[in-house]
Amino acid sequence: MILNKRFYILFSLVIALTFLFGCAGLEFAPKKGVWMYPKELVSADKAVTTAQKSGKDKECPVEFKEAKNTTEKAYDTYLGCNTKEAIAMAKDAEAKTKALCPKHPKVIAKFTLTINFDFDKSKIRKSDKEQLQKAIEFIKKYPNNKVILQGHTCSIGSKKYNLKLSERRALATKKYLVKNGALDPQKIKTEGLGEEAPVASNKTKIGREKNRRVEILILES
Repeated sequence: MILNKRFYILFSLVIALTFLFGCAGLEFAPKKGVWMYPKELVSADKAVTTAQKSGKDKECPVEFKEAKNTTEKAYDTYLGCNTKEAIAMAKDAEAKTKALCPKHPKVIAKFTLTINFDFDKSKIRKSDKEQLQKAIEFIKKYPNNKVILQGHTCSIGSKKYNLKLSERRALATKKYLVKNGALDPQKIKTEGLGEEAPVASNKTKIGREKNRRVEILILES
C-alpha cells in the first residue's frame, strides 16, 4: 500500500514536471477552449485590447480591424497546430497594433471636394472641372505646406472593396491636381478611408452621392 502511494506521488511529480517544462514560453490566457498559448499570441491580444481602450478602434477603424483580424487569425493558426506560423503572425499583428493611428501634423485648413464620383467609379468627370479649379486655387494658397487627399465612398459594396475604391479616387484627384499645377506631387499624400467616415446617410441616393467625395487637408508646415 505504501509502495503504491509512493509510486502515485512520484508519477504525479513526473507528470507535473513534464507539463511545466512542456509549457515553457506559454502563458495562461483562456480563449477558444484552450488555457495556454504562446506568449507572443497573448502579447498581441493584449496590444489589441489596449489599443481599443485608448480609442484607436474609432480613430483609425480600418487599420485597427486589420490588426485585430490578424491577431484572431494567429490564434486560429495556432489551434491548427501551426505554432511557428502563428507566432510570426502574432508578432506582425502586435507591430501593426502598436503602430496604429500615427499622429498627423495639425490640419490648418480643409476643402471638401464634392465631385460626387459616379457609383463604383474613380474617373474625374468633365462636369466637375469647376469644383476642381476651386480646389487648385485653394491648394495654391499654401505652397509651402503638405497636403493629404482623403478618398471616401458610400456604403454600397464590401468594406474591403470600398477601401480600394476610395484610394483610387484619391489618386485620380491627385493626378488631376498635379497635372494642372496645384502643387509639387511630392507634397501630396493620398489615402482611402472607404465608407468609414460618411457625411450623410447612406440610406438615400442624395446621401450616398455626398459620401462619394475627396477631402483636401492642408497640414501645418
